[in-house]
Amino acid sequence: MKSGPSSADIPRGFTFAAIACGLKKKGLDLALLTSKTPASAAAVFTTNRVQAAPVRLSREHLKKSRHKIRAVIVNSGNANCCTGSPGVAASRKTAAKLSRLLGCSPHEVLVCSTGVIGVPLRIEKILAAEPQLVRSSSSNAAAFEQFTRAIMTTDTRPKWASAKLRIGGKQVRLLGCAKGSGMIAPNMATMLGFLATDAAISPPLLSRALRTVVARSFNAITVDGDTSTNDTVALLANGESAAKKIATEDGNYRRFLAALENVCQSLALSIVADGEGAQRVIEIEVRGAVSYRAANTIARTIAHSPLVKTAFAGADPNWGRILAAAGRAGIPFDPDKVDIQLAGIRICRQGREHPFDERVAHRKMLAEYVPIVVDLHAGRGVARVWTCDFTAEYVRINASYRT
Repeated sequence: MKSGPSSADIPRGFTFAAIACGLKKKGLDLALLTSKTPASAAAVFTTNRVQAAPVRLSREHLKKSRHKIRAVIVNSGNANCCTGSPGVAASRKTAAKLSRLLGCSPHEVLVCSTGVIGVPLRIEKILAAEPQLVRSSSSNAAAFEQFTRAIMTTDTRPKWASAKLRIGGKQVRLLGCAKGSGMIAPNMATMLGFLATDAAISPPLLSRALRTVVARSFNAITVDGDTSTNDTVALLANGESAAKKIATEDGNYRRFLAALENVCQSLALSIVADGEGAQRVIEIEVRGAVSYRAANTIARTIAHSPLVKTAFAGADPNWGRILAAAGRAGIPFDPDKVDIQLAGIRICRQGREHPFDERVAHRKMLAEYVPIVVDLHAGRGVARVWTCDFTAEYVRINASYRT
């Protein structure tokens, strides 16, 4: 990925802005994405039963606007979750004031928050900053880059990705960014993702595309097995490219879907690579299961295992932990048929240790990207999940998150 976006990466008809409104002790903490015309919109949200006020409001606004959205406003530094009726009122006020400034309906505004749970949101700071946020909105690459930084919490770096494709001879641009570093698990996580495209596509197809891609990207990563209360991925398509509208699952839809998956998978892997205290990304592939669902369940169980993740922190080729985690996933398989490869080295054959050089394996496990392949030899089901190692730094960060 390039070090930063260029003007050629910005989809037509979108602007961005970010400012410091004082929710965080320092740095940018309020961001705005705007489409100059109502855009088709799709979103997926956290599956946690505890859901923040902005999540509930954004669900409501998507439905009432019939999936037509003009803007997304995001604050970091405060999750506005478990804040009762004042929290709900704060999200509504945020959308209402922004809609007046933009000249649109409040239902055409999505609201997102990220940060500490259970702390009252200082809504007066957001409301006071909104006029300046709108005035400073720009379509240049620098504004987008500031947007990517304003949504960060414990992230150590901004995360963005872009793609281009041609539809009917017209160039279509797709640009996305995300934040996330901890409280990351499949079924969404403490992560926010924002995607903009100047493609023209119907809301039902846009929603189908996003759900399909999220299953193979954001819902295939885990840092610590915790699912957050604020997770949101929103995708806006405003049609400003003048390309032919995508209305059926034809070749244009498939090309758009492939570009969207490339962007989302890049963002998802960036989140894992930036996992709190992480040293390396671990790809877990389970093959030979009776079904995709069985393979996915086993892969996720391995990825969630603290014993597996701490072994990777020490670059310890302890394959027994991998097989033991697979065995507690609740999926029937024959342990005596299982083969395991670690960093390209076969270390387990038919459920027993296969002779290997531990020093070589240790060196290979020090890489930034380490693959595991677990073959059950029970069927054709295959699934991949990505996680990271579990270090003492993760404990340090999360032991003092509020203080």
